[in-house]
Amino acid sequence: MDYLKRILFFILFAVHIPGGMLAAGLSDLDTVRLDEVIITGSIPKVNLRSLPMSISVVSDRQIRERLQSSVLTVLTEEVPGLFITQRGVAGYGVAAGAAGGMNIRGIGGAPSTGVLVLIDGHPQYMGLMGHPLADSYQSVMTERVEVVRGPASVLYGSNAMGGVINIITKKQKQDGSNLSFQSMYGSYNTLETQAGAGIKRGKLSGNVGMAYNRSDGHREDMDFEQMAVYARTGYELSNHWSTSADINGTKTFTSNPGTINSPVHDNDADVRRATASLVLENDYKKTSGGLRMYYNLGEHLINDGYRDGAAPPDYRFHSDDYMAGASLYQSYRLMAGNRTTAGVDYQRFGGKAKNVFTGKEVLLADKSINDAAAYLNIQQSLLADKMTLNAGIRYDYNEQSGSEWIPQFGVSYLPVASTVVKAIVSKGYRNPTIREMYMFPSQNPGLLPERLMNYELSLLQNLLENRLILGVNLFRSAGDNMIQTIITNGKPLNVNTGKIDNAGLEMSVACRLNNRIYLTTNYSYLNMKYKITGAPEHKLYAGGSYTTRRWTFSTGVQFIQGLFTSTGQNPQKENFTLWNARLNYKATNRLSFLLKSENLLNQKYEINAGYPMPGTTIFGGLQLNY
Repeated sequence: MDYLKRILFFILFAVHIPGGMLAAGLSDLDTVRLDEVIITGSIPKVNLRSLPMSISVVSDRQIRERLQSSVLTVLTEEVPGLFITQRGVAGYGVAAGAAGGMNIRGIGGAPSTGVLVLIDGHPQYMGLMGHPLADSYQSVMTERVEVVRGPASVLYGSNAMGGVINIITKKQKQDGSNLSFQSMYGSYNTLETQAGAGIKRGKLSGNVGMAYNRSDGHREDMDFEQMAVYARTGYELSNHWSTSADINGTKTFTSNPGTINSPVHDNDADVRRATASLVLENDYKKTSGGLRMYYNLGEHLINDGYRDGAAPPDYRFHSDDYMAGASLYQSYRLMAGNRTTAGVDYQRFGGKAKNVFTGKEVLLADKSINDAAAYLNIQQSLLADKMTLNAGIRYDYNEQSGSEWIPQFGVSYLPVASTVVKAIVSKGYRNPTIREMYMFPSQNPGLLPERLMNYELSLLQNLLENRLILGVNLFRSAGDNMIQTIITNGKPLNVNTGKIDNAGLEMSVACRLNNRIYLTTNYSYLNMKYKITGAPEHKLYAGGSYTTRRWTFSTGVQFIQGLFTSTGQNPQKENFTLWNARLNYKATNRLSFLLKSENLLNQKYEINAGYPMPGTTIFGGLQLNY
């Protein structure tokens, strides 16, 4: 009951702000507006009000205030219904140990194959494992993040079953140049350093970013080190045509210490990943579209390690994976209030995995799969643009899993200019990964796609000229054919016997009291009939910032209740409260001093059973801007 009282207090406080306080001396609110141009929810750029799905937008300001090297920390606080499992002081990791699992409304997992991660629309997909590398998403390259909560498989196909996280990178928009550098050092010998630059000369623009992060970790055998680079260039061919190209590379070393009661030694992962894309876009009065070609590749070198009293393994895991793809779409205005989009997608992904012994190799998988799809999406405004109907259909053919039809229908209604009521019915699906079908003892090449149906009703309310924003939505997701590992004839086997039956409520409120004070809160309730780890029943965040000419102070408190850290015969739950704070002092126009502290209440908690998270941590540093 105490927890529910705290939830009610923060929600009522955020909503019931005196109008007079808001009306005086306000600047534009740096958060989502009904006229916000959204890319993720509909491949042609459209206004948020015309999209029936629930979308959260995390702005550049919100990212910068957190003083984090990774954008994931910001997302798990600012986006209701989204939870990302963290491994420790720095890095989300790529191995076990509460690392890098993403889910939206209880759909996703670790590895995360039910939530699709994009960078500027480019799928971050590993050809063998399926999941993205969580540590790749650096704040130095990020302008904002759009998160679709709920299935988006009509436009994005497999893996968008739970939703989509689209990281939109920085682009130099005005002639000139800029340079930024930030470095912070603190607890457990943790160093986070990042630098970025942008330039524009006429029709040519470019952005680059670099990051270096390392930490000893808060436990033995928990070292983390990462180097990341990003570069993008764009060129305006004409008033209607433009092109761009980008590359992104990361090298990550991470150690998994095992559980407290069963530690592991030398369980190390050395991962190298790179992505590249080339884009050609057009934009005319009645039509727009584009062609995107992309390529992902990676190399994983993993030592499984050994436990106390055991001998080190005489092998190492080695995998090379890739994904090549192309997306072509064109959107047309066939009549007044109409937007019809047709597109085709093609992907080929796969790779080779093996255990390398002294003098020999044991092949685990050597497989590639082709996937092709075509889709049609129609938006039609009616009733003097007060109502927008949205209907889509996708046909997807996977040479391993077969064909799949994916429908979607939604409606958005504006009774007044500041209010949007939405309803949507959508299907989500996920093809099994090569890992699930062909690797390790649980492999099963006969796996079928996972499927679910989502039903959602939502309200988005803007008040006081976008200075107070309220969002509320109800949803239910029901699915079957979920892939799970069970013991069959004494051996593990992947089978399509799992189910999903999730329902919940999500709320978000954002407001700016004046030019100095900004407040935000969000809450999500998730009821799962079939429990999974890494998806809390209650998640509440309340935060804000205070800014003067030289000082910026921001803080936030997150309440987590009913988080399963393990399921099965002996399920375990965690409840905890995390309080973080940041301070930025602008000494000159170019130099700022930074201070942040996390888990100020020194909470003892776990995200996965047996993996305690760090207590209070403190970091200090500086920032340079030119």
